Amino acid sequence: MINNHVSTAFRALVVLVALTAPTNAAERTALVSQGIAPTGEREYGAKLLVCAICHGEKGVPKNPMIPVIWGQQENYLLKQLHDFESGNRDFEAMAWTASTLSQSEMASAAAYFAKKSWPARSIGAAAAPPPATAAVCQACHQQNFAGGVPAPRLAGQSYEYLVEAMRRYAEGERANNADMANLMKVLSPAERETMARYISGL
Repeated sequence: MINNHVSTAFRALVVLVALTAPTNAAERTALVSQGIAPTGEREYGAKLLVCAICHGEKGVPKNPMIPVIWGQQENYLLKQLHDFESGNRDFEAMAWTASTLSQSEMASAAAYFAKKSWPARSIGAAAAPPPATAAVCQACHQQNFAGGVPAPRLAGQSYEYLVEAMRRYAEGERANNADMANLMKVLSPAERETMARYISGL
């Protein structure tokens, strides 16, 4: 029943957004230049606009539990879409969203969001010294947690998202990366919280 409500709501949103999606030649050309498939661009453009409902129109998520995807590593974004589609990563709204995209649309969507700039934010207090476990995480997430080919950018994700993602890995609720699951199981909740607090301040 819940699945039906979610999928129906998202279908309705795609239809509503599609009604206002660009239709003239100049706008279609602009969409294609941003990585949007040349065929079915109106419907596909609507699907991308729906992403802004949660992930934010300017890349700043509406809820701190939702990750920033603007400027994220393209290969990571594509893997997550495939994982949501296959059920290797479980989140109802994203599973439905991924199911509406073709393989080429997934690749285009990953490229589209990766080309965006990571959203700027106001400068807060100076970052705390890195916790002892930071060096282990940087082996994949790279210096300053800016991400790269091996792993996604974490710097600047919200504390709420990071600590929950770590918890889900540690408790086996998220199982689409065995290395992360094994690492998070070794850390205590307090260590995960300290790490999340540090990374979110970068």
